[in-house]
Amino acid sequence: MTQSNLKAHSLTLFYDGFCPLCVAEMKSLAKKDKQHRMKLVDVHEEGALDDYPQINKAAALIRLHAIDEHNQVLVGLDVTHKAWQLVGRGWLIAPLRWPLVRIGADWLYLLFAKHRYRISALLTGKSRCERCELKS
Repeated sequence: MTQSNLKAHSLTLFYDGFCPLCVAEMKSLAKKDKQHRMKLVDVHEEGALDDYPQINKAAALIRLHAIDEHNQVLVGLDVTHKAWQLVGRGWLIAPLRWPLVRIGADWLYLLFAKHRYRISALLTGKSRCERCELKS
């Protein structure tokens, strides 16, 4: 992939394609991304991270990672906030980035991310998929 292709999106978001909740979130974002400002990358896809040496697969499976338009790596709820900003709904997540709320929100996010398969099983009846389908 050329350098110009890497900068074609405002956000390149790396997600766990085995997680039903993660894929549901990506589907929701993709549906709302009318201007195609995001590129969604399943970290489990063969060669998916070849063009992104700054993204470590193991770390990306612990918490959400993204690369913004300035080639900066974002993690956790900063990714979620940026993604929802791009689709015009950042105001929904903005309070989670406020200084006094941020510490608790980040801690809760890490707890959620650690147990996402269990939470997915409770909410969807499916804890993992061999490969969840992003395209609906």
